[in-house]
Amino acid sequence: MTDFPPEWLQGIQEFNQGEYYACHDTLEALWMESVDPDKKFYQGVLQIAVACYHLHNRNWRGAVTLLGEGIGRLPYYQPVYAGIDVTKLIEDSRNLLNTLQSIGIEGIDNFVDRLSQDSSILPMVRSIESNL
Repeated sequence: MTDFPPEWLQGIQEFNQGEYYACHDTLEALWMESVDPDKKFYQGVLQIAVACYHLHNRNWRGAVTLLGEGIGRLPYYQPVYAGIDVTKLIEDSRNLLNTLQSIGIEGIDNFVDRLSQDSSILPMVRSIESNL
């Protein structure tokens, strides 16, 4: 993939700003119109965004499930795809998943409360291209 549709760039920006619901809408429209291999890639990133949305809504099960599904769709695209560092996105997402699994459903409230002060545990979509 060499050309990045404006929706992709918008979706990355929304993801990184924590606007996960908007990111979902943006990437879902892109995903629905695409074909493989892009389609599966967009779906993986989309699922990670929705997982973060669920997390902020204290939906532990939704966050854990969608993180796992999103991570599972992305290994094929490593190390870099669509101008982003896929390996780092997977690593960040896996770290978040491991943390959520270790705290369990009973720890979700305290964890989400801490996110308002330190969101560094959340995955980011890191650009490797200057135009992203």
